[in-house]
Amino acid sequence: MKITWLGHAAFRIEIADAVLLIDPWMKAGPFMGMANPLFPGDQFAQATAGVTHVLLTHGHADHIGDTVEICSTHDIPVVCIADLSDWMAATQNIKTIDMSKGGTVDLNGAQVSMVPASHSSSFMQGETVVYAGTEAGFMIGGEGHMIYVSGDTGIMADMDWMGDYYKPDIGIICAGGHYTMDMQQVAYVAKRYFDFQTVIPCHYQTFPVLAQSAAPLIDALPHGVVKTPAVMETLDF
Repeated sequence: MKITWLGHAAFRIEIADAVLLIDPWMKAGPFMGMANPLFPGDQFAQATAGVTHVLLTHGHADHIGDTVEICSTHDIPVVCIADLSDWMAATQNIKTIDMSKGGTVDLNGAQVSMVPASHSSSFMQGETVVYAGTEAGFMIGGEGHMIYVSGDTGIMADMDWMGDYYKPDIGIICAGGHYTMDMQQVAYVAKRYFDFQTVIPCHYQTFPVLAQSAAPLIDALPHGVVKTPAVMETLDF
């Protein structure tokens, strides 16, 4: 299994026979008018090669990103909450797999479950705010691992049962603060609700308002648990 950080909240996960792109904002496009400042633009083809599915945690522009272009180019579906899926299918002419919290889908051998998050979900269409369903996270199981992709979220009591039921060993967790949990809060939930062997922070460094260093998280958890890959660096599990 391979996990590659694409900057901000975007990841490439190669698991079972699936290549999943999570919240793939890399370039400037119709949803996000600026490119991901952490992503090297000349590596877009490499980042998207062989992709089988796009997974969206919610509808904010820095998460929808390049979804439509990727799905159209590769003729693959986007997997997201039903409200956003319906809008994508009706207006963007791409394949979709709709689901909601509590549901599980098999994506080429990867078992993907949608779980709660606590945030918001919308995007701008001109000067109008468009409701995009509710925010979510994912549990992704395969190859002997369970990955918790938190999406954008604050601390929530649901993490108690999520940790107990799914028992994820890898956490891809928003940690930049201001819009989501910060590094200290991620350390808190990692200790209280989960038993991660690996924590990969995300949604940081992108903008000045977000945390620029993962040092508080690294210092708070046991040695070696926190991994901070460079953009386009792949972690093998």
